[in-house]
Amino acid sequence: MSRVSAAPLTDRRLLPEVHRVVVKVGSSSLTDPDGRLDPQRLRALVDVLAARVNSGHQVVLVSSGAIATGMDPLGLSRRPRDLATQQAAASVGQGLLVAHYTRAFADHGLRVGQVLLTADDTMRRGQYRNAQRALDRLLDLGIVPIVNENDTVATDEIRFGDNDRLAALVSHLVHADAMTLLTDVDGLYTGPPTHPGSERIAQVRGPQDLEGIDVTARGSRVGTGGMVTKLESVAIATASGIPVVLTSAAQVAGALAGEDVGTWFAATGRRTSTRLLWLAYAARTRGRLVLDAGAVHAVLERGKSLLPAGVTAAHGDFHAGDPVELVDPDGAVIARGLVAYSADEVPDLLGRSTSDLRADLGKGYDRELVHRDDLVLVRRRPH
Repeated sequence: MSRVSAAPLTDRRLLPEVHRVVVKVGSSSLTDPDGRLDPQRLRALVDVLAARVNSGHQVVLVSSGAIATGMDPLGLSRRPRDLATQQAAASVGQGLLVAHYTRAFADHGLRVGQVLLTADDTMRRGQYRNAQRALDRLLDLGIVPIVNENDTVATDEIRFGDNDRLAALVSHLVHADAMTLLTDVDGLYTGPPTHPGSERIAQVRGPQDLEGIDVTARGSRVGTGGMVTKLESVAIATASGIPVVLTSAAQVAGALAGEDVGTWFAATGRRTSTRLLWLAYAARTRGRLVLDAGAVHAVLERGKSLLPAGVTAAHGDFHAGDPVELVDPDGAVIARGLVAYSADEVPDLLGRSTSDLRADLGKGYDRELVHRDDLVLVRRRPH
């Protein structure tokens, strides 16, 4: 049965008491200087996580490293750049990576279960509910889920892009009490960690605490996600009521024990729908719908669905169920949503009432262009 989290955790010192934690580890924390999987580093992480599970808590591990693990068997000296070779390396490496985890956790009397997800699995209602049920059942059975993006089949259009965002959405999906992001630096700093004068930021209470901090140049030697994507992941998690600790893999034990290591990001929002969270923070939109002033008012102030009558133009190549942007007459994005029609159907619907569409095109063409349940505001309602 799905477990519902209590109120958001407000103090990192309470981390030892919480029941369910998502831990994300990046490729750079699992590999040697040549970019190959380092089994000793993997086992060191597992030792800490297994101790927590064996003490009665639950851990979901979101692990990068499939592509890095597949590089050596394929004779690759560096991470491939093209999607096809990345998929091939992931196909070879994912099984090997999980085999390492299986053996390491087995030494502690624990079993693991592999869960491969695409972005689609968190957007489509049926798929995300199936993913949620599967993860909950694994945890109920005492299994440690090992989650990764399904790189072998994911396309550019449906990729998370990195496992940082995936970890935030998985944290939301499983109602985690907290999330821990493990990387190759021991926290967020006021500047590049190696620069004189840079100081660790122990706590971030909200976006205002990050003003003036430039993280755009800080990346990873192996993984795809730098500090920018980690802060995007933090924003997704904290906006849905899940606090985050960002630190290095070497400090995971201290982080989970509630010690003052890394950077603690306090929760800033409340839980919302996983699909809407994905739409708001991570979805790659496939087009945009231009709304007239009346439709903007209806969506922003009255909380209404978007009807064809309020749309003046449509741009992009999208299919029914794809994410699109909703923009006002000046082109400013006000919302994102899952469109109910394909791009080739929309032009015949624009500006027409539902009764007119029903009479002209038949039943089925009188539905909303974007239903309120599939829509998330980007611009806040006026006060």
